[in-house]
Amino acid sequence: MQIPEITAFVLSSVFMISTLAPLIRWDDWWIRIFDFPRLQLWLIGLTGFILCLCFFHFSGPFHYIFAAALLACLIFQTSKILPYTRLYHQEVIRFKGKQDAENRVSVLVSNVLTPNRNSDKLIEIIRKKKPNMFLTLETDLWWEDKLDELEKDYPYTVKIPLDNLYGMHLYSNLELENAKTKFLIKDDIPSIEAYVKLPSGKKVKIYCLHPMPPSPTESDTSTDRDAELLLVGKKVKKADETTLVFGDLNDVAWSYTTILFRKISGLLDPRIGRGMFSTFHANYFFLRWPLDHVFHSKDFMLNEIRRLPSIGSDHFPIYASLQFRPVAEKVQEEPEADAEDEDLAREKIDKADPIVKTEKTQYKAFSL
Repeated sequence: MQIPEITAFVLSSVFMISTLAPLIRWDDWWIRIFDFPRLQLWLIGLTGFILCLCFFHFSGPFHYIFAAALLACLIFQTSKILPYTRLYHQEVIRFKGKQDAENRVSVLVSNVLTPNRNSDKLIEIIRKKKPNMFLTLETDLWWEDKLDELEKDYPYTVKIPLDNLYGMHLYSNLELENAKTKFLIKDDIPSIEAYVKLPSGKKVKIYCLHPMPPSPTESDTSTDRDAELLLVGKKVKKADETTLVFGDLNDVAWSYTTILFRKISGLLDPRIGRGMFSTFHANYFFLRWPLDHVFHSKDFMLNEIRRLPSIGSDHFPIYASLQFRPVAEKVQEEPEADAEDEDLAREKIDKADPIVKTEKTQYKAFSL
């Protein structure tokens, strides 16, 4: 083999192994990590395929079989990426009617990176975008103190300052009701549940999440992350309410766990048919994927979704503006779970041994 042929073989082999690995439904981090860089892997695979066509001699069956397997993996990866491009049909309809502020809600999500000290950048973005709600993640007491100046505009708050990278703060200029801090899987990883009241009087159930990712430095497996997502998914489906789920889910939009979550919950993803809106890693343009999400029930239409400028964190903030329109339920199809999906979700939840009985209420509200 000549060097170009060896290069084609090595690149293509790495791509095929990385493509096939996530099909093994083990929770180990070194398997689940391949869920994330599908676009990057696709580019590696495409490069390998072009090199194979240019430098393979195709003098025997091995070359043909290898090239066919490589092409099959490319097609598979394309099928996973395509929904998150403009070449795919949009899952959520864009609202084009008369603007109705009474039934509009906007959300900004920002994982600030605890040691980041560029609070002014985040505050500037919030003042510019004026979301109805914003959720900050990895926020500790230092960040809480810096964000206090926004409370005159966002009087309804849920504050959970932590030093373990899982602090969480929710600020809203719409009334919050029955706000609760919950610890679904671990007693030091919180989530928030509440109702937000739109100006029209419509109440929307919200869930704010930041589960632990599978990685060698945090969790050896994705078990706890998967279980938290699926527990919330089941609650959403059972309640059958107008719902928003948002946060840093530490999972990509196209992973089988996130897709399973959407099937179990019936929630829609405004990214589909519009783009990836990759939020992590902010410092490396060639290593980015969508970790921060806003999912919603099918009675919402989309005004805007946008990745916002860097605030010095390893995550970009993401912003979504939605319009509550019950008529949208007639034309927007929600994902549906079959019996196999339900069994898999139940199995994953049981495996994590969730502590859903552990709850705290940490809610602070001021009158306007």
